[in-house]
Amino acid sequence: MLRLATVLVALLPLVASAATTLKISTLYPDGTTIVTGLKKAGKEIAEQTDGRVKLKIYPGGVMGDDRAVERKIRIGQLQGLVAQGGAFANAYKDSQILNVPLAFNNYDEVDAARAELDPVIQDGLEEGGWVSFGLLDGGFAYVMSEKPVKSLEDLRNQKLWLPANDEASAKAASAFELSPIMLNIGSVLTSLQTGAINAFAAPPVAALTLQWYSRVNYVTDMPLLYTFGLLGIHQKYFKRLSAEDQQVVRTVLESTLDKLDAQSRQENQSAFAAVQQQGLEVVTPTDAQHQEWKSYAERATNELVEEGEISQAMLDRLNAILAKQRAGQ
Repeated sequence: MLRLATVLVALLPLVASAATTLKISTLYPDGTTIVTGLKKAGKEIAEQTDGRVKLKIYPGGVMGDDRAVERKIRIGQLQGLVAQGGAFANAYKDSQILNVPLAFNNYDEVDAARAELDPVIQDGLEEGGWVSFGLLDGGFAYVMSEKPVKSLEDLRNQKLWLPANDEASAKAASAFELSPIMLNIGSVLTSLQTGAINAFAAPPVAALTLQWYSRVNYVTDMPLLYTFGLLGIHQKYFKRLSAEDQQVVRTVLESTLDKLDAQSRQENQSAFAAVQQQGLEVVTPTDAQHQEWKSYAERATNELVEEGEISQAMLDRLNAILAKQRAGQ
């Protein structure tokens, strides 16, 4: 018995030093700013924890779509993901508040809203079981299409893609009286090539990175909605780390996400000009057409509230921020 106890004591340092690998899936391709930044963060975390915690990034959607990734997180094959904010809506519905259609006119308004609401979103997600480390600017989504789209009627006549398994987007599309084709992101380029779809709404930087721009001819000069991404690690895995290592991971990833957010903003701001340089022609809705878009956007937002996708209290908070910003206060 004494000998067994001696052996167990001798093994304790080995048990304590066993490495934990946090496996993170993302649709961002390898070599992009986001993936490169996260890999660098992983090296910093490993160094600062003496190898106790490691980060492994699976880029390019190799682990499947959001639903597949969620299943793998449940069974422990993965511990987290980098995805658009809507992927975390089940954990905290109001995390979608920044995605309200046609809510923002420019980045100044986005920044005013994010300054107040980013911490609220992160706290809500943590209560819902996800540890996040800051939002990643996704840029404004614009309609890009094979044929010019100025009016809603123009868009209704297109074979429009929207992401599968995104209930809020599907409900918003219904309010706009659209009949989109719902597909996983990995199927978009092939579907554009075959003509199964001929229009999509996405940030220009995504259209460039994923080569979607090469299959369309026009971009509609109207920021349809603001998009953002999140890195979320499920709490059940994060809490297995020691308090000291949790703090290291938080510090490194919060610093990394802050830098990546700024870099992504710069890329997104230049991407609209870049798609034009690639041959896409800009079309601009008339004032009357723009007002029709706004009217349907308000209807879509009200329906999202009625159906519990976002709360009235959070929408009121966003509107108050925007009113103050627009008044120049």
